[in-house]
Amino acid sequence: MISTPSTRPRRSALYMPGANARALEKARSLDADCLLLDLEDAVAPEAKAEARDLVCAALREGGYGASETIVRINALGTPWGAQDLAALHNLADGQCPDAVLAPKVSTPEQIMALQEAIPELCDLWIMIETPQAIFNLQALAACAQSTRLTTFVMGTNDLAKEMRANLEPGRAPMLTSLTLSLLAARQFGLTILDGVYNHISDTAGFEAECQQGADMGFDGKTLIHPSQLDICHTAFGPSDLEVEQARKIVAAFADPENAGKGVLKVDGKMTELLHRDIAARTLEIAEAIASRR
Repeated sequence: MISTPSTRPRRSALYMPGANARALEKARSLDADCLLLDLEDAVAPEAKAEARDLVCAALREGGYGASETIVRINALGTPWGAQDLAALHNLADGQCPDAVLAPKVSTPEQIMALQEAIPELCDLWIMIETPQAIFNLQALAACAQSTRLTTFVMGTNDLAKEMRANLEPGRAPMLTSLTLSLLAARQFGLTILDGVYNHISDTAGFEAECQQGADMGFDGKTLIHPSQLDICHTAFGPSDLEVEQARKIVAAFADPENAGKGVLKVDGKMTELLHRDIAARTLEIAEAIASRR
């Protein structure tokens, strides 16, 4: 059975370094849809144990409001991955994160191992960041049928490193991998988040990349700094004009005079049932975003 795509807003997923207690505290005041409490790349090897303790303490304290909490663990093949999961298992039910994000996942067998290892109340998110993962995309996404896998997160920095590619404006070297990942995610009803933008001060470049990701069909984008939130939310959330148009489309097909019609003219545009379905999803997402406020 293929899962239904979530309409929970996941426009923004902000990485918060697990070894930084001030950052974990500041996260409580941020309007991020998702908070990625990071035990992996953002934490030096000598700080892994301290970061694990800080993240678990932050989850016990709670206070993250409407933001989903996701813990990015270290890969199970590292010296720290199993310890990360053991610490999460020691949390009480109400303190567990909403999901565990696993890095360097490349095979269905790794997903099955993670399914057995993560806490029962957590969903599974995985990073798509290796060439092997790209060639296994359909098999990885299909695991959603039998596991708690819900989300792909693009690890474009690691993927570019493995490809020996440059992350140039427009991301031409990445487009094949991004598109194939999107197609696999959509085939099996997964959420999919675009990779990070590294140049924090380049707001114009960040805005362009957000718009590119939204136009491609990504549900949201991973972020490395709180200053990126507003631009990201604008790009990945429906605008007032889009919401207004969606209401017109849904209302037109709901009009008894149009019962049984598969094609209508709305504001001078040919509008089919597929457009009604898109409009209905737009309204669900807009409603979910409004409820967060």
